[in-house]
Amino acid sequence: MKEHLFISIRITIVLLVITCGVYPLAVWAIGQTVFRHNANGSLIVRDGKVIGSEIIGQSFASDRFFHSRPSANDYDASNSGGTNLGPTSKKLRDGIAKAIDGRRDVPADAVTASASGLDPHISPQNAASQSARVARANGLTQSQVDAMIRNRTEGRFLGIYGEPRVNVLLLNLDIAAAARKRP
Repeated sequence: MKEHLFISIRITIVLLVITCGVYPLAVWAIGQTVFRHNANGSLIVRDGKVIGSEIIGQSFASDRFFHSRPSANDYDASNSGGTNLGPTSKKLRDGIAKAIDGRRDVPADAVTASASGLDPHISPQNAASQSARVARANGLTQSQVDAMIRNRTEGRFLGIYGEPRVNVLLLNLDIAAAARKRP
């Protein structure tokens, strides 16, 4: 019996070292060498200052920029989560009706929050519905803005998973750069 107890303790210690030390260290090392940008939050840095992340959405309110989809938690990453309102929810229906405000052909992601509340992407249709406002506010042509949307549209993952999407922060950076360059 004593022998089995010592074997169990030794196995527990070995597994503890492997699962709490060796494995996390190996994953960290691979992340820092092979996927450094992703492992460190996909941060976007301009002039030595972090202005956002490619994978965490943020709010844009100015007419000069594309607006992100609504967030159930005001883009607070420490409070990630959706509204958990189902399709029969009166609160959800009323919120969507208020957001639509009589407009027609509004893309669904323009009036509904993502599951995490932190989605950095909008649909190409949502971007297209905002392009005239953004072009006008920045003194750009509609075709310039549409080209930027096409350039920033990401396809389906592995060609089959998910939907085409546009990263709002990256698109807004393109808009800001183009607006600065115009005569």
